[in-house]
Amino acid sequence: MNASTASLPRGAHLEHTDLRAISFHHVRFVGLELVDVEMTGEIEGVTINGVDIGPLVEAELDRRMPARTKMHPTTVEAFQEAWVTLERLWSETEDRARALPPELLHERVRDEWSFIETLRHLGFASAAWVGRMVLGDAVPWHPFDLPWDEAPGWDGVPWDREARPSLEEVLAVRHQRQAMVGDVITALTPDQLEETVTQTEPGWPQLEDFPVAQCLSIVVNEEWHHRLYAERDLDALTASTKTRD
Repeated sequence: MNASTASLPRGAHLEHTDLRAISFHHVRFVGLELVDVEMTGEIEGVTINGVDIGPLVEAELDRRMPARTKMHPTTVEAFQEAWVTLERLWSETEDRARALPPELLHERVRDEWSFIETLRHLGFASAAWVGRMVLGDAVPWHPFDLPWDEAPGWDGVPWDREARPSLEEVLAVRHQRQAMVGDVITALTPDQLEETVTQTEPGWPQLEDFPVAQCLSIVVNEEWHHRLYAERDLDALTASTKTRD
């Protein structure tokens, strides 16, 4: 049975199941019971009892986080404003992390990336989409860089899951990458934003005629969402320290 026709049997039970990196495209649930369910991800064209919930979720998230409306830039000025906002927010998040015992920054909450791993992944994302694609450096990597968990792996691209660098060691690389992206966005012109880039050297990404605007949008998106995940997990870690005390 192929992916387009695969289905669970009737009466399937998925209680106490943790699903990760799952795609539900063009799926129909009939007679569904959805109770005590947590979802994070992209919600688009999801209709529940005749109501498309996507716009409702988007509007509520924008209400809770006004800065979120700045994270879909399409002009030079909008990219610059988004990046300034992200740098400010991440500075606050880093201060929160510094207040915790260093060992907790390697601790995973509900099997998500640790704070250190999150910073390492953002370094990878910036290197890939700005260092490699926009700036043309075929090998922009640092040993701390961490691809996403389901990545296939590529020769020459670091992927050390066992590394345990300190917060300051990771931040040194992190701040270099932030400065790299910031320099590109600060110097960006409307003409450059309309350009495309090509990278065919071994490694990842390998793309031809890929929009510069999309490269930068990917980085903005990664920075925004991973900070939310980091803040969520810092809340849990902070609470755990109070419990231990």
